[in-house]
Amino acid sequence: MLVQGNPDPRTGYLVDIKRIDMAVRRSIGSAIERSGRLDPAVAPMGPLAELIRILTSDLGSALVWVRWRLGPYHAIQMGRDDPSTVLLRQRFEFAAAHRLHVPDLSDEENRRIFGKCNNPNGHGHNYVIEPCVAVSVDPGGGTTLPLDTIERITNEHVIERFDHKHLNLDTEQFGPGGVNPSVENIARVCYDLLEGPIRTLGAGVRLRSVTVWETDRTSCTYPADPPNT
Repeated sequence: MLVQGNPDPRTGYLVDIKRIDMAVRRSIGSAIERSGRLDPAVAPMGPLAELIRILTSDLGSALVWVRWRLGPYHAIQMGRDDPSTVLLRQRFEFAAAHRLHVPDLSDEENRRIFGKCNNPNGHGHNYVIEPCVAVSVDPGGGTTLPLDTIERITNEHVIERFDHKHLNLDTEQFGPGGVNPSVENIARVCYDLLEGPIRTLGAGVRLRSVTVWETDRTSCTYPADPPNT
């Protein structure tokens, strides 16, 4: 959940966390009850919209959006001001090796800039990639884009291309003539690979962003998400 506004000058609080906790506890059961039993095979757009409506009555204009994590790999997100669009987020993993090296720089300069990441034989990461896909919500409260469609496209255009590869040696995007395989460039390349196939899925479907985690402490989102999305 994202809330925004001006903190109270005395307490420093924007919204008391206890107030948020009580609002969520009070509204989540009601949202699911009013929208019917959750089908685990369908992203619950109806309950999410109802949850936002109830939370808005408690938190007012401070509420910006709510993200509902359905499990370790799936999440849906909706903004208070745009219930006609839902963001589908789905995480995938691939293992790959890379070396950070710029051919136009001297070996000494490369070692100074990239340190151990300039090891001539490369090093590996278990990357996590999360495409964020914006989808229009139909009048019945659902979408025409099942999550397995995002999975199929991501597997075909990213995972199969990069998994268990040395990015500098085995791929066109990061090999000779390509770009340095930093996490920033990997996120941008993954976005470019997915944007076209996802755009062909129909009106109201578009790739909002791609986030890539190189480690649990290092990640990059491309394009950068605006603060309220």
